[in-house]
Amino acid sequence: MKNDDGARNSASTAAPAGGGRPPRPQTVLEVVRTEQLTPHMVRVVLGGDGFAAFHERWAAKRATDQYIKLLFADPALRLEPPYDMDVLRERLAPEQMPVRRTYTVRAVDARAQTVAVDFVVHGDEGLAGPWAAQAKPGEKVAFFGPGGAYRPDEDADWHVLAGDEAALPALAAACEDMAARLPQARGVALIEVSGEQDEQEFAAPEGVQVRWLHRGGDFSPQTALWVDALEELEFGPGRVQAFVHGEREQVKRARRHLTDVRGLDRRQLSVSAYWAHGRAEEAFQAEKREPIGKIFDDD
Repeated sequence: MKNDDGARNSASTAAPAGGGRPPRPQTVLEVVRTEQLTPHMVRVVLGGDGFAAFHERWAAKRATDQYIKLLFADPALRLEPPYDMDVLRERLAPEQMPVRRTYTVRAVDARAQTVAVDFVVHGDEGLAGPWAAQAKPGEKVAFFGPGGAYRPDEDADWHVLAGDEAALPALAAACEDMAARLPQARGVALIEVSGEQDEQEFAAPEGVQVRWLHRGGDFSPQTALWVDALEELEFGPGRVQAFVHGEREQVKRARRHLTDVRGLDRRQLSVSAYWAHGRAEEAFQAEKREPIGKIFDDD
């Protein structure tokens, strides 16, 4: 996941008059409906006039791990999206600015002109999860993106996909892409969730085993399972491609195993942290520039 700068408005992509980097486009869509997928995951389906421009950018990337940065404004300020971030910085205190939360695009339906985004929900914990659980049709949603670059490689002989429920939308999207595009693909997807009730159904090639790992409760460093399973996994022969995402310390450990023990080259990996235990996103993003936030030692 990456930091995005504010966009001046939803349509402008021209360079500012003073030169420099042009503002990133800001998409505004509306909530079409919500779906309770499992006890801890809610899907928010978005659509509206901004879909066509977003779909063009999404289709051009051709990645299965595409993410957006949702903007949440304080309702008391009665701000209307799209948010002119430059103007808001001039008149609002830093703590009043819209905050960003990063989420994977689970699916895009070109025919229905909708974007599906899945949210992990644990009661009133956090910002985006509770919003998703209570979102109503017609609510406007503004976001930057998409970002992302991974897609299962057709030249890989063995695919390893692993992570926790935060990575589940991207893991599922990758499996579905392989089922449609690489039906002969082989590999394993290790997906850690709270329990059996949090498993989901999605397509995967016959040769890609989807293995669910049940913690038995909320995440803690002591109950995490997927890295242990990864370290014990027998890889198939040939060239391996790995997609490994989830909680930061677990991802660090998995990266060390893949490079130092398994001997995978960095070019064979898509590895990043989606979140960090005990950190809000603002602290998590800020720490990416510090040693604690580095996944690779030479970043």
